[in-house]
Amino acid sequence: MEQYAKEHNVPIMDLTGMETLLSYVRLKKPKRILEVGTAIGYSAIRMALACENAEIISIERDEERYNIAKDNVRSFHLESRITLLFGDANELQSQVENYAPYDFIFIDAAKGQYQNFFDHYSSMLSHDGIIVTDNVLFRGYVADESGLESRRLRSLVKKIRSFNEYMMQHPDYQSSILPVGDGMMVSIRNS
Repeated sequence: MEQYAKEHNVPIMDLTGMETLLSYVRLKKPKRILEVGTAIGYSAIRMALACENAEIISIERDEERYNIAKDNVRSFHLESRITLLFGDANELQSQVENYAPYDFIFIDAAKGQYQNFFDHYSSMLSHDGIIVTDNVLFRGYVADESGLESRRLRSLVKKIRSFNEYMMQHPDYQSSILPVGDGMMVSIRNS
C-alpha cells in the first residue's frame, strides 16, 4: 500500500505520524474508531492491526480510492472489522451515528473542512474519547505562509490555522499539537 500510494500520489500518513497515531490507538484500546478520510484504507488497516478488538468505520468520498480501499481491506481479511462508507463526510452524519459512540475519532480528510468534521462528529465521541486530527501544521505553512504563491493554498492555511485556534480555545477539550509528520493534534475531552 505504501508503494502504491507513492506511485499514485495518494496522500497517506508518513511513518512517524503513523507510529504516533498507532501509539495512541494502542494506549486507548478503543472499541470503535471513526476515521474521516479513508483514501486507500492504509491507516484504517494499520489501526485495525494495532488494536485487535477495534471496529473501524471509515468515510471516503473519492469513488476510485473507496474501491481500492475495499480491495485492500478484503486482502487483509478485515471486512468484519472495517466498515467503509462512501460519500461526503459532511453529509453522512445520520449514517455514521448508527455506529456511535466512538472511543477514537481520526480526522484526515479535506483540511479546509476540519472544523465542520469536528462539529459533525465530536458529539458522537464517548465520554473519555480522543480525537486525533492530522496535517494541522500543513508542511509548516500554518506557522509561516510566506512561501505560498497560490491563493487557494493561502485560504486553506487560514482555515487550518482557524481550526487550530478554535480547538486550542475549545472549552470542552484539551488539545495539543505534536510536531510529528505533518502536524498532529490530539484532543481529549475535559472530564
